[in-house]
Amino acid sequence: MKISLLPLKTLVFIVFLLLLMAACTNTRKAVYFNTLQDTTIQKLNVNLEPVIQPNDILSITVSSPNPEATLVFNTPNLPTVSVATSNSSATQTVGYLVNPDGTFQFPVLGAIVAAGKTKKQLSEELVKKLVEGKQLVDPIVHIRFLNFKVTVLGEVARPNVITVANEKITILEALGLAGDLTIYGRRDNLLLIREEAGVKTTHRVNLNSSDILSSPYYYLKTNDIIYAEPTPARISSASSTRQLLPIVLSGLSFFAIVVDRVLR
Repeated sequence: MKISLLPLKTLVFIVFLLLLMAACTNTRKAVYFNTLQDTTIQKLNVNLEPVIQPNDILSITVSSPNPEATLVFNTPNLPTVSVATSNSSATQTVGYLVNPDGTFQFPVLGAIVAAGKTKKQLSEELVKKLVEGKQLVDPIVHIRFLNFKVTVLGEVARPNVITVANEKITILEALGLAGDLTIYGRRDNLLLIREEAGVKTTHRVNLNSSDILSSPYYYLKTNDIIYAEPTPARISSASSTRQLLPIVLSGLSFFAIVVDRVLR
């Protein structure tokens, strides 16, 4: 008795086709800036100067014509032992930690209010206090953030907390450092979570549109969180595969055993 194997081949083809359809995604939605034409984008009129907040860590370097007199003010900026990171080791700098009440302790001058001020404002205040207190002559104060960072989560190749050394980063650069969105990441509905002055706000960003290049959210701020949602196809594919694959494989195995025994 000869049994045709066509039903088995047909079943395998149907299963493959269903899985392929479930994994399909709208190619237009997978492309960045699909509405962008040749054009010139004007400079964004956005204030990118970060405002100091509680729990920020600041590097404050003081210089003057008298290096010995400035040494006491620079001690907290000396590097410490190497610390391990996720993929390397780095030399950690202590810096000045801004307390929850918005102040930090500065040598000789004592408690200084930093929260709510820009680096420029704080620098000018420290210079004024050092001169008025006759601590230094012609001091220069340079301030940097040691914990300027953004977080990228969701459907990206490498979800990560990214430290930004130059204190300036765009949403595209952050995604690039996270390995870019996967093919299943929604480019038309990124979630941006931002906290300023203790208030959290959420914003939706559409990378399919060229409007992102002139958006106030094109440049990120410290402690911003980007979350890339999965596409419906991703959710459906993952759910369907988990549920149907064991059943299909079991059915194919059973069918193959039956065919094998009949052919014998």
